[in-house]
Amino acid sequence: MNPRSVKSIKDAKKIVEARKLSHIKVGLIDIDGIMRGKYMSKEKFFSSLEYGFAFCDVVLGWDSNDEVYDNTTYTGWHTGYPDAPARIIPESCRELPFEENGLFFLCEFTEPADALCPRGVLQRILQKADDMGFKAFGSLEYEFFVFKESPESIREKNYIDLEPLAPEAFGYSIIRNTVEAEVYQEIIKISEEMDFPIEGLHEESGPGVIEGAITVDNASDAADKAALFKTFIKIAMQRMGYMATFMAKWSPDWPGQSGHLHLSLQNKDGSSAFYDDVNPLNMSDTMRHFLAGQQKLMPEVLAMVAPTINSYSRMVPGSWAPTDASWGFENRTCALRVIGGNPKSQRVEYRIGAADGNPYLVMAAALASGLYGIENKLEPEPMVTGNAYDIDFPKKLRLPCTLWDAARRFKESKVTHELFGSDFVTHFAATREWEERQYRKHVSDWELKRYFEII
Repeated sequence: MNPRSVKSIKDAKKIVEARKLSHIKVGLIDIDGIMRGKYMSKEKFFSSLEYGFAFCDVVLGWDSNDEVYDNTTYTGWHTGYPDAPARIIPESCRELPFEENGLFFLCEFTEPADALCPRGVLQRILQKADDMGFKAFGSLEYEFFVFKESPESIREKNYIDLEPLAPEAFGYSIIRNTVEAEVYQEIIKISEEMDFPIEGLHEESGPGVIEGAITVDNASDAADKAALFKTFIKIAMQRMGYMATFMAKWSPDWPGQSGHLHLSLQNKDGSSAFYDDVNPLNMSDTMRHFLAGQQKLMPEVLAMVAPTINSYSRMVPGSWAPTDASWGFENRTCALRVIGGNPKSQRVEYRIGAADGNPYLVMAAALASGLYGIENKLEPEPMVTGNAYDIDFPKKLRLPCTLWDAARRFKESKVTHELFGSDFVTHFAATREWEERQYRKHVSDWELKRYFEII
């Protein structure tokens, strides 16, 4: 039985029995987009399929360094970090790669923890799209740097003078992706085995940087596949003796790493809701309103899309990352790039996203803001032609410059509470404020070099 043919609890039990597995691996995504999980015995797994299981809610109450938040109400020392209900998603069954010879299943928190669960947030937005008569499709593409390093060596070097997979920039290089073919082939092999197939894989412009574009799918599966891609690419590289990073910007000497999202809507009859060859740029009224919603709300939802301190190091002029909520047609200097063509290809590229984003929350933010535009029949600002970095945009289109500012905008927005629920907005904003506070406690090398002697 092919793992990807599993569609029900009955199927999941059947494939486990057929393979004579004693343990099954399960995982779910935390607030920061990190996959957390464990092995389950067959007996526990079967019980969990039927009745759900309990997962410690600390994964919703700690940061990427396993430090617990001191400013959230849902969970904390004051609650004692109890278990929260979760469920296994049978249709997420996948073959584990490498030598594990096992199966992997995604999970998600259920009520009441689903209010904060990133996958749950996206599922609610997808239900809203369905209620409005649409089905959303998406695809994420990620840039990531690969180094000839190990988890031990990067710490020994204090993250300085790391050796990249290849020297300097050589974008779209056939030489590089042939010399380094074993790396590329391993990525392709894993992506096929685990069903997050890649439609494009190439050398980007930078030392050892690779870009992978995941094949389009319905928005729910697209987010699942993006989460699996980020997790298992890092695993694959470490098993090969390398390290991959999805930081938004690992070095001031090179461009940041994007996590662009392509989005489109279909009507219930399967026709494109975005394409209309009568209108300019083949943009339907629905697409125009969707684009306007994304543009208007981008400053308010930015914390969901740019969730780390490092995210904002990428968003500087001339670095292939937008700095304002701009849009243009086939214009890569803009935050929103309209891609035209035909009913199949007509879509919006949400270019503000970086590689460090949680794919569920990036998808939820981009989709919810677009649906808001359709509901309210919003109109976009004038289209940008030429270099968006040269334009002085009005204040309402300027994006927050720091995580702290983005979190405050997110928390104080009436629309975000309406779209995502106050429980999530309050909790997520608090986690971003916590992240910024941790950063402010830190004394950087830059500060020491600049101030130690001279001030």
